[in-house]
This record gives sequence, structure tokens and C-alpha cells, in this order.
Amino acid sequence: MTHLQNRSILITGCSSGIGYQVTKDLISCGYKVIASARNQEDVKRLNKEGIFCLQLDLTDSQSISQAFNDALEYTGGSLYGLFNNGSYGQAGAVEDLTREAMSLQFETNVIGTMELTNLAIPVMRQHGAGRIIFNSSILGFIALKFRGAYCASKYAIEGFADTLRLELNGTNITTCLIEPGPIETKFRSNSYKMYQKYIDRDNSQFKQEYLNSEKRLLKKGAAAPFTLPASAITPKVIHALESKSPKARYYVTKPTYALGYMKRILSNKYLDKLLLKISNS
Repeated sequence: MTHLQNRSILITGCSSGIGYQVTKDLISCGYKVIASARNQEDVKRLNKEGIFCLQLDLTDSQSISQAFNDALEYTGGSLYGLFNNGSYGQAGAVEDLTREAMSLQFETNVIGTMELTNLAIPVMRQHGAGRIIFNSSILGFIALKFRGAYCASKYAIEGFADTLRLELNGTNITTCLIEPGPIETKFRSNSYKMYQKYIDRDNSQFKQEYLNSEKRLLKKGAAAPFTLPASAITPKVIHALESKSPKARYYVTKPTYALGYMKRILSNKYLDKLLLKISNS
């Protein structure tokens, strides 16, 4: 069965931002989208909008399994695409991160994502085709201060995706990475909530820098130059789904292209100077 006959795709993290926008765009393109969200309130809201949405918590194996089974029931047992979009960013200096904070970051961004992916692969094998897309980040290949937990989780996703691409060679199942830079989403506000929960600012060596970074996290609108709307992701996802030769990586936003180039040509010493300047801006 080709993807033109079976246009079903499961997407995680659809309550807002990239997941929500890509869901709406793919539905308008004729895809049978199974959206998912962690909070039941968001699930109800999306279903009221006419979007088929399931409750899926990436930190809960039972929730992942139930949502996947419900998705297969909705599609009649087939699944062509999986867009692993659900994630969040835990802010804070590495030395201030607790084991609990790191565990939750990886349970959501990495372990749950791979658990869901491993459910999808046998179904795709059975149908002879599939596209697995991971929403990574510019922080999946460069690091910035106070983003250590998030960077580590996205670096891990990139490693998994690259390995899967090799392991699935010859199966007609392809693995792609989307690597956005700044996008207009609720990412910063969600990050601020987790920062408040897990970082003891007032007893940190970085107290003053945290106070400065809080202004960025709380800023309304775009906090970085060259920020694009979430709709900028959709063409990359469609290409990854429909191209006969999908790319291993899709850059989105000018900063991603620029830093991807800089990483290739600069020494670590000069790249660090650049990244420190960006981190402190």
C-alpha cells in the first residue's frame, strides 16, 4: 500500500504550536490525522473543533499503548506516518538540574517517544512502507547555556533517528529529523513553568543570570530574531511524508541554517564564543 492510498498519520503534542498547526494543515491536505495531547482538556477541545484527538502522555507506557491501539482502530489497522512532535524544554544550568527534572525531561522527550516509535515500526513493516518524523531542534546539534536538559534530550533523539535510518535501510520505512530554530509557540511559557518547578533560583550560583533569562521566557511575542510561525514546519513535514527521497534532516529558520554552517567551519573555540554571545543575548 502506498502513501497515496494510505495517508494516515499520528502526531504527538497537538494541543498548541507546531503540533496543532501541522495537524490542521495536513487535514486540509487530505491526510487522516490522529492528533494527540497529554491533557484531557486539550483532547476535548480539539475533538470539539472536529479534529480526531486521543489522550497520550509520553511519560506513561499504558497511555502510549492505549492511544496507539485506539489510533489503529481509527485507521483500520494501518499507519503510514508518525510525527513525534511532543516535547518540552527544561530550563536551568546543568549543575542546578535535579535527577527528577532530568528524568521527566527524558521520559517525555526521548523514552516515551521511542516507545511510541517502536509500536509503529511493526505496523509499518506489515504494510511495507512508513515515514517516521522526529521534531528535533537547532538545539539538537548545538548547545546554549541553561538549555542543557533540553539539548541533551534532542541530541539523544538525533542519535536514535540516525541509528533507525541505518537499521531500517531497505524496508521502505524512512526516518527524518525536523530541526527548527525559533518558532512562534507556547514553548517558552511551558519552559518557564518547569523552570519554576525544578530550579532553585535564589540559591544558585547563576541567580543573576536566571533573573535576566526570566525576562526572555516571559516576553510576549517573538523573543529571538528570525522567528517564524508554526506553519513554517508544515512544508517540511509534507516533503518528509511524500517525497520519494526524503531528506535525513530538514532545517527550518535562518538561525538553523546559519549555525549548521558555523558548526561545520568553526573550531570549538570560536563556536563557543559565538554560542556564549547568543546565550547571553
